[in-house]
Amino acid sequence: MHCWPAPVVPEATERQPGFMAPNLSPKGLRLLPHELADGVYALMANQLPKDNNGLVVGTRAALVIDAGITPGVGRYLLGVARELTDRPIRYLANTTYHGDHTFGNVAFGDDVAVVSSRLNKAAMTDLEAEKRMRSESMYGDPGMEEVVTWREPDVVFDRFCEIDLGGRVVHLWHFGSGNGSGDTLVHVPDARVAWVGNFLRRAGMPPMLLAGDPIGYTRSIRAMKATLELDRFVPGHGPLSDAEPSVSWMLAYLEDLAAGVDQRLRQGVPLEDLYGAIPLRDPLRLPPETPGADRFPALMQSLHELNILLAYRYLTKIGSSGERLG
Repeated sequence: MHCWPAPVVPEATERQPGFMAPNLSPKGLRLLPHELADGVYALMANQLPKDNNGLVVGTRAALVIDAGITPGVGRYLLGVARELTDRPIRYLANTTYHGDHTFGNVAFGDDVAVVSSRLNKAAMTDLEAEKRMRSESMYGDPGMEEVVTWREPDVVFDRFCEIDLGGRVVHLWHFGSGNGSGDTLVHVPDARVAWVGNFLRRAGMPPMLLAGDPIGYTRSIRAMKATLELDRFVPGHGPLSDAEPSVSWMLAYLEDLAAGVDQRLRQGVPLEDLYGAIPLRDPLRLPPETPGADRFPALMQSLHELNILLAYRYLTKIGSSGERLG
Protein backbone atom coordinates (compact mmCIF):
# COMPACT_ATOMS: atom_id res chain seq x y z
CA MET A 1 0.00 0.00 0.00
CA HIS A 2 1.33 3.43 -0.95
CA CYS A 3 0.09 6.69 0.60
CA TRP A 4 0.78 9.76 -1.50
CA PRO A 5 0.60 13.35 -0.22
CA ALA A 6 -2.22 15.53 -1.50
CA PRO A 7 -1.41 17.35 -4.75
CA VAL A 8 -0.43 21.01 -4.84
CA VAL A 9 -3.41 23.31 -5.39
CA PRO A 10 -2.32 25.97 -7.91
CA GLU A 11 -2.64 29.52 -6.63
CA ALA A 12 -5.59 31.36 -8.10
CA THR A 13 -4.39 34.06 -10.50
CA GLU A 14 -7.71 35.83 -11.05
CA ARG A 15 -8.22 39.20 -9.35
CA GLN A 16 -11.32 41.34 -9.07
CA PRO A 17 -11.52 44.74 -10.82
CA GLY A 18 -9.63 47.35 -8.82
CA PHE A 19 -7.62 44.80 -6.82
CA MET A 20 -4.99 46.43 -4.59
CA ALA A 21 -1.90 44.28 -4.10
CA PRO A 22 -0.16 44.52 -0.71
CA ASN A 23 3.01 46.60 -0.89
CA LEU A 24 5.84 44.17 -0.09
CA SER A 25 8.67 46.21 -1.60
CA PRO A 26 11.86 45.99 0.49
CA LYS A 27 12.34 49.75 0.13
CA GLY A 28 12.56 51.21 3.63
CA LEU A 29 12.19 47.80 5.30
CA ARG A 30 13.58 47.41 8.80
CA LEU A 31 13.13 44.32 10.95
CA LEU A 32 12.59 45.26 14.57
CA PRO A 33 13.37 42.52 17.14
CA HIS A 34 10.79 41.71 19.80
CA GLU A 35 12.01 39.11 22.32
CA LEU A 36 9.02 36.90 23.09
CA ALA A 37 10.97 34.54 25.36
CA ASP A 38 14.65 33.99 26.09
CA GLY A 39 16.23 33.49 22.67
CA VAL A 40 12.90 33.68 20.80
CA TYR A 41 12.60 36.76 18.59
CA ALA A 42 9.85 38.09 16.38
CA LEU A 43 11.52 40.22 13.69
CA MET A 44 8.72 42.62 12.85
CA ALA A 45 8.58 44.75 9.72
CA ASN A 46 8.53 48.47 10.44
CA GLN A 47 5.91 49.02 7.71
CA LEU A 48 2.63 47.16 7.24
CA PRO A 49 2.02 44.82 5.47
CA LYS A 50 5.64 43.90 4.66
CA ASP A 51 6.98 40.51 5.70
CA ASN A 52 7.81 39.59 9.28
CA ASN A 53 10.50 37.05 10.15
CA GLY A 54 11.77 35.21 13.21
CA LEU A 55 14.78 33.82 15.03
CA VAL A 56 14.84 30.95 17.54
CA VAL A 57 18.08 30.28 19.44
CA GLY A 58 19.21 27.13 21.25
CA THR A 59 22.47 26.27 22.98
CA ARG A 60 23.92 24.65 19.84
CA ALA A 61 22.24 26.28 16.86
CA ALA A 62 19.72 28.87 15.68
CA LEU A 63 16.81 28.77 13.26
CA VAL A 64 15.51 31.63 11.09
CA ILE A 65 11.91 31.81 9.89
CA ASP A 66 11.36 32.93 6.28
CA ALA A 67 13.91 34.68 4.11
CA GLY A 68 12.44 37.76 2.45
CA ILE A 69 11.42 38.80 -1.03
CA THR A 70 14.91 39.24 -2.53
CA PRO A 71 18.41 37.90 -1.86
CA GLY A 72 19.27 41.36 -0.54
CA VAL A 73 16.56 41.07 2.09
CA GLY A 74 17.89 37.62 2.96
CA ARG A 75 21.37 39.05 3.53
CA TYR A 76 19.95 41.85 5.64
CA LEU A 77 17.95 39.33 7.68
CA LEU A 78 21.10 37.29 8.32
CA GLY A 79 22.82 40.42 9.58
CA VAL A 80 19.95 41.14 11.98
CA ALA A 81 20.04 37.57 13.27
CA ARG A 82 23.81 37.62 13.81
CA GLU A 83 23.50 40.78 15.89
CA LEU A 84 21.12 38.89 18.20
CA THR A 85 23.05 35.62 18.62
CA ASP A 86 26.51 34.16 18.22
CA ARG A 87 25.07 30.64 17.78
CA PRO A 88 25.53 29.25 14.28
CA ILE A 89 22.45 29.58 12.08
CA ARG A 90 21.86 26.02 10.93
CA TYR A 91 18.21 26.04 9.85
CA LEU A 92 15.88 28.19 7.79
CA ALA A 93 12.15 27.38 7.87
CA ASN A 94 9.86 28.49 5.02
CA THR A 95 6.22 28.94 6.05
CA THR A 96 5.09 29.04 2.41
CA TYR A 97 6.56 28.75 -1.07
CA HIS A 98 5.61 32.35 -1.97
CA GLY A 99 8.54 34.37 -3.24
CA ASP A 100 8.24 37.08 -0.62
CA HIS A 101 9.08 34.36 1.94
CA THR A 102 11.54 32.30 -0.14
CA PHE A 103 13.41 34.36 -2.75
CA GLY A 104 15.88 35.26 0.01
CA ASN A 105 16.73 31.57 0.59
CA VAL A 106 19.76 31.88 -1.70
CA ALA A 107 21.40 34.29 0.77
CA PHE A 108 21.86 31.40 3.24
CA GLY A 109 24.94 29.20 2.89
CA ASP A 110 25.13 25.48 2.21
CA ASP A 111 25.64 24.90 5.94
CA VAL A 112 22.03 26.07 6.52
CA ALA A 113 19.31 23.47 5.94
CA VAL A 114 16.11 24.90 4.45
CA VAL A 115 13.06 23.10 5.86
CA SER A 116 9.42 23.22 4.80
CA SER A 117 6.44 21.05 3.93
CA ARG A 118 6.66 18.68 1.00
CA LEU A 119 3.82 20.56 -0.72
CA ASN A 120 5.64 23.88 -0.45
CA LYS A 121 8.67 22.40 -2.18
CA ALA A 122 6.46 20.78 -4.81
CA ALA A 123 5.01 24.22 -5.60
CA MET A 124 8.46 25.72 -6.31
CA THR A 125 8.65 24.72 -9.96
CA ASP A 126 8.31 27.90 -12.04
CA LEU A 127 10.49 30.78 -10.93
CA GLU A 128 9.40 33.18 -13.68
CA ALA A 129 5.71 32.62 -12.96
CA GLU A 130 6.29 33.19 -9.24
CA LYS A 131 8.22 36.39 -9.95
CA ARG A 132 5.32 37.66 -12.06
CA MET A 133 2.87 36.91 -9.25
CA ARG A 134 4.91 38.76 -6.62
CA SER A 135 5.95 41.63 -8.89
CA GLU A 136 2.52 43.22 -8.47
CA SER A 137 3.50 43.77 -4.81
CA MET A 138 6.84 45.45 -5.61
CA TYR A 139 5.30 48.78 -6.67
CA GLY A 140 8.09 49.57 -9.10
CA ASP A 141 10.95 48.47 -6.85
CA PRO A 142 13.60 46.86 -9.12
CA GLY A 143 14.80 44.40 -6.46
CA MET A 144 13.13 41.47 -8.21
CA GLU A 145 15.82 41.70 -10.90
CA GLU A 146 18.20 40.23 -8.31
CA VAL A 147 16.11 37.03 -8.17
CA VAL A 148 17.71 34.65 -10.69
CA THR A 149 17.53 31.34 -8.81
CA TRP A 150 15.05 29.83 -6.39
CA ARG A 151 16.55 27.73 -3.62
CA GLU A 152 14.19 24.91 -2.69
CA PRO A 153 13.94 23.26 0.73
CA ASP A 154 16.61 20.66 1.53
CA VAL A 155 14.43 18.86 4.10
CA VAL A 156 10.70 18.28 3.68
CA PHE A 157 7.97 16.69 5.78
CA ASP A 158 4.33 15.77 5.31
CA ARG A 159 2.71 16.53 8.68
CA PHE A 160 5.28 17.13 11.43
CA CYS A 161 8.99 17.79 11.89
CA GLU A 162 11.01 18.37 15.08
CA ILE A 163 14.29 20.29 15.14
CA ASP A 164 16.51 20.19 18.25
CA LEU A 165 18.52 23.40 18.62
CA GLY A 166 20.03 22.34 21.95
CA GLY A 167 17.97 22.97 25.05
CA ARG A 168 15.04 23.96 22.84
CA VAL A 169 13.00 22.10 20.25
CA VAL A 170 11.09 23.66 17.39
CA HIS A 171 8.10 21.91 15.85
CA LEU A 172 7.07 22.40 12.23
CA TRP A 173 3.49 21.50 11.35
CA HIS A 174 1.38 21.22 8.22
CA PHE A 175 -2.33 21.06 9.07
CA GLY A 176 -3.76 21.16 5.56
CA SER A 177 -4.74 23.66 2.93
CA GLY A 178 -5.14 27.30 3.95
CA ASN A 179 -3.74 30.31 2.14
CA GLY A 180 -1.95 27.72 0.01
CA SER A 181 -1.83 23.96 -0.03
CA GLY A 182 1.48 23.66 1.85
CA ASP A 183 1.22 26.19 4.72
CA THR A 184 3.84 25.45 7.40
CA LEU A 185 3.66 26.63 11.02
CA VAL A 186 6.80 26.97 13.16
CA HIS A 187 5.91 26.32 16.81
CA VAL A 188 8.17 26.87 19.83
CA PRO A 189 6.40 24.81 22.51
CA ASP A 190 8.20 26.17 25.58
CA ALA A 191 7.41 29.76 24.52
CA ARG A 192 3.84 28.95 23.39
CA VAL A 193 4.38 30.98 20.23
CA ALA A 194 4.26 30.13 16.53
CA TRP A 195 5.18 31.72 13.23
CA VAL A 196 2.21 31.11 10.97
CA GLY A 197 3.15 32.75 7.67
CA ASN A 198 0.05 33.47 5.59
CA PHE A 199 -2.08 30.90 7.45
CA LEU A 200 -3.35 33.30 10.15
CA ARG A 201 -3.71 37.04 10.56
CA ARG A 202 -4.49 39.43 13.38
CA ALA A 203 -8.23 39.64 14.09
CA GLY A 204 -9.79 42.03 11.60
CA MET A 205 -7.28 41.28 8.81
CA PRO A 206 -8.75 38.93 6.19
CA PRO A 207 -6.45 36.29 4.75
CA MET A 208 -5.84 35.81 1.03
CA LEU A 209 -7.87 32.76 0.03
CA LEU A 210 -5.46 31.85 -2.75
CA ALA A 211 -6.19 28.11 -2.61
CA GLY A 212 -9.83 29.06 -3.08
CA ASP A 213 -11.33 26.71 -0.49
CA PRO A 214 -12.85 28.35 2.62
CA ILE A 215 -14.20 25.00 3.85
CA GLY A 216 -10.86 23.20 3.87
CA TYR A 217 -9.19 26.30 5.32
CA THR A 218 -11.58 26.21 8.29
CA ARG A 219 -10.85 22.52 8.81
CA SER A 220 -7.10 23.20 8.85
CA ILE A 221 -7.42 25.98 11.42
CA ARG A 222 -9.52 23.75 13.66
CA ALA A 223 -6.85 21.03 13.43
CA MET A 224 -4.21 23.57 14.47
CA LYS A 225 -6.36 24.81 17.35
CA ALA A 226 -6.82 21.26 18.64
CA THR A 227 -3.10 20.49 18.43
CA LEU A 228 -1.03 23.49 19.48
CA GLU A 229 -0.76 25.12 22.89
CA LEU A 230 -0.48 28.67 21.68
CA ASP A 231 -0.66 32.05 23.42
CA ARG A 232 0.63 34.28 20.63
CA PHE A 233 1.58 34.02 17.01
CA VAL A 234 3.73 35.99 14.56
CA PRO A 235 1.90 36.37 11.25
CA GLY A 236 3.74 36.63 7.97
CA HIS A 237 2.19 40.09 7.58
CA GLY A 238 0.70 42.41 10.16
CA PRO A 239 0.96 42.92 13.93
CA LEU A 240 1.84 40.37 16.60
CA SER A 241 -1.33 38.65 17.72
CA ASP A 242 -2.87 36.96 20.72
CA ALA A 243 -3.93 33.54 19.51
CA GLU A 244 -7.46 33.04 20.82
CA PRO A 245 -9.22 36.18 19.53
CA SER A 246 -7.49 36.00 16.16
CA VAL A 247 -8.22 32.30 15.61
CA SER A 248 -11.86 32.82 16.59
CA TRP A 249 -12.15 35.79 14.21
CA MET A 250 -10.58 33.82 11.34
CA LEU A 251 -12.93 30.87 11.82
CA ALA A 252 -15.97 33.14 11.95
CA TYR A 253 -14.75 35.06 8.90
CA LEU A 254 -14.24 31.97 6.75
CA GLU A 255 -17.49 30.35 7.86
CA ASP A 256 -19.49 33.54 7.20
CA LEU A 257 -17.76 33.98 3.83
CA ALA A 258 -18.56 30.43 2.69
CA ALA A 259 -22.16 30.58 3.93
CA GLY A 260 -22.77 34.05 2.50
CA VAL A 261 -21.44 33.23 -0.95
CA ASP A 262 -23.17 29.85 -1.03
CA GLN A 263 -26.53 31.35 -0.05
CA ARG A 264 -26.34 33.94 -2.81
CA LEU A 265 -25.23 31.34 -5.33
CA ARG A 266 -28.41 29.41 -4.55
CA GLN A 267 -30.38 32.62 -5.10
CA GLY A 268 -28.69 33.27 -8.44
CA VAL A 269 -27.03 36.53 -7.35
CA PRO A 270 -24.38 37.49 -9.94
CA LEU A 271 -20.76 37.82 -8.86
CA GLU A 272 -20.57 41.57 -9.43
CA ASP A 273 -23.36 42.08 -6.88
CA LEU A 274 -21.67 39.98 -4.19
CA TYR A 275 -18.91 42.46 -3.39
CA GLY A 276 -21.34 44.91 -1.81
CA ALA A 277 -23.60 42.24 -0.32
CA ILE A 278 -21.08 40.57 2.02
CA PRO A 279 -19.45 43.16 4.30
CA LEU A 280 -16.10 42.81 6.04
CA ARG A 281 -17.13 42.74 9.69
CA ASP A 282 -15.02 44.20 12.50
CA PRO A 283 -12.01 45.19 10.37
CA LEU A 284 -8.77 46.03 12.14
CA ARG A 285 -8.24 49.77 12.43
CA LEU A 286 -4.74 51.15 12.77
CA PRO A 287 -3.70 54.28 14.67
CA PRO A 288 -3.25 57.06 12.09
CA GLU A 289 0.45 57.46 12.95
CA THR A 290 1.15 53.82 11.94
CA PRO A 291 3.18 53.66 8.69
CA GLY A 292 0.84 52.51 5.94
CA ALA A 293 -2.34 53.34 7.89
CA ASP A 294 -3.68 55.58 5.12
CA ARG A 295 -3.87 52.67 2.63
CA PHE A 296 -4.82 50.01 5.13
CA PRO A 297 -8.67 50.15 5.00
CA ALA A 298 -8.67 50.00 1.19
CA LEU A 299 -6.21 47.08 1.26
CA MET A 300 -8.34 45.12 3.74
CA GLN A 301 -11.45 45.68 1.63
CA SER A 302 -9.58 44.61 -1.49
CA LEU A 303 -8.43 41.35 0.15
CA HIS A 304 -11.99 40.70 1.34
CA GLU A 305 -13.37 41.20 -2.17
CA LEU A 306 -10.69 38.86 -3.54
CA ASN A 307 -11.87 36.22 -1.06
CA ILE A 308 -15.47 36.69 -2.21
CA LEU A 309 -14.35 36.16 -5.81
CA LEU A 310 -12.29 33.06 -5.07
CA ALA A 311 -14.89 31.53 -2.76
CA TYR A 312 -17.46 32.13 -5.52
CA ARG A 313 -15.28 30.32 -8.06
CA TYR A 314 -14.64 27.43 -5.68
CA LEU A 315 -18.26 26.97 -4.58
CA THR A 316 -19.50 27.27 -8.17
CA LYS A 317 -17.10 24.49 -9.12
CA ILE A 318 -18.14 22.11 -6.35
CA GLY A 319 -21.79 23.03 -6.89
CA SER A 320 -21.55 22.00 -10.53
CA SER A 321 -20.30 18.60 -9.39
CA GLY A 322 -23.39 18.08 -7.20
CA GLU A 323 -21.84 19.08 -3.86
CA ARG A 324 -23.06 21.93 -1.70
CA LEU A 325 -22.82 23.30 1.79
CA GLY A 326 -25.59 22.34 4.20
